[in-house]
Amino acid sequence: MLTVIVSIAVLLVLSAFFSGSETALTRASRPLMHQLENKGNERAKTVNKLQEGKGRLIGAILIGNNLVNILASALATSILIAMFGEAGIAYATIIMTALVVMFAEILPKTYALQNADRTALQIAPIIRPLVFVLSPITFATQWMVRITLRIFGIRLHSGEDFISKTDELRGAIDLHQSEEDDDKTVQHERAMLRSVLDLAEVEVGEIMVHRKTVAMINADEPAAEIVAEVLASPYTRMPLWRDQPDNVIGVIHAKEVLRAIHQHGGSFDIDVEALAADAWFVPETTPLLDQLQAFRDRHEHFALVIDEYGSLQGVVTLEDILEEIVGDIADEHDISVPGLRPQSDGSYIVDGSFTIRDLNRQFEWNLPDEEAATIAGLILHESRRIPKVGQAFMYYGLRFDIMRRQRHQITAIRITPPQLAELSAN
Repeated sequence: MLTVIVSIAVLLVLSAFFSGSETALTRASRPLMHQLENKGNERAKTVNKLQEGKGRLIGAILIGNNLVNILASALATSILIAMFGEAGIAYATIIMTALVVMFAEILPKTYALQNADRTALQIAPIIRPLVFVLSPITFATQWMVRITLRIFGIRLHSGEDFISKTDELRGAIDLHQSEEDDDKTVQHERAMLRSVLDLAEVEVGEIMVHRKTVAMINADEPAAEIVAEVLASPYTRMPLWRDQPDNVIGVIHAKEVLRAIHQHGGSFDIDVEALAADAWFVPETTPLLDQLQAFRDRHEHFALVIDEYGSLQGVVTLEDILEEIVGDIADEHDISVPGLRPQSDGSYIVDGSFTIRDLNRQFEWNLPDEEAATIAGLILHESRRIPKVGQAFMYYGLRFDIMRRQRHQITAIRITPPQLAELSAN
């Protein structure tokens, strides 16, 4: 009898091993294992091999786990029947259920959940030969399962993932919470990660500098005036137009102007049009990821944005795309335009041209930016009218008060955050 009891104990240990192995190998971090494999860790390489054949892995573990559990239950039943007769069946069921659930399921799986990566590295060399030995049984089992499901009209196929890998990464970023969530550095890092994932979905038209605020040079002006405009501008590249602003004939670079002046001995008698580089036009619907790659391929930093009719809409630069990822990049020549001004009551005065994406990134709001790029555009889209000064709107839990309007353009809005907006509404 002692031998049987020892055998049951050994089988329970094996059951715990199988249960913990299943949890550890399925929960182990694939990015971490990939990194460790690149550093030469053979155990991590084994884990990755096992995860690639997850069907065979789970099948082998389940087969092994069920074998030891059934054998342990059978041995316990035989002992208790010998001791208590037919009542031993009930006793064996109760005792083995308690032992298996507590010591062979909950305990090892809880430990494996808390130490998935470490446990996976430790047990991978043991599990791999087991998977190989049981692979014929696993294949036969999977074949029978497919045939059985096919009888009922169910076909197993790989198909497409329910969610994309990008959405999975977004979820991981949002779930990566910590006690330091109030730290602005942590919030900024999360915002940058989200912005990188959004590059393929955001279009150039959403981040471009609108033509209304673009510094442009009239090619028909005297060379001296053009040079003065170039030197007075904080920008190094400016579109050059003739007859009308839509007729852009090139892009002038401040360095080329200065080099030409130097070659002419300081004289402003230069041919500005000959110095201009060819203008590069891109559609406003171009995704930022594609535009970033195009900037790299062409070794350029500046492009003119046009709409579907070929009309000039604005300009986009490499810096604009980088600012979408890391936030505002200011240098000593940038003109400071305070687009967001906190107020003492907790609200914010925001310029109408302030982008929705910048607001969402700064305050982790979820204002939609599919139909409009700026906060003024969002109000126009939602209200379906041109609001008057003094009007207030409640959208997406925020209160929007129209502070200032210039003709048909909303130039200043007071935005009250959700908590204060609820108080003011009550």
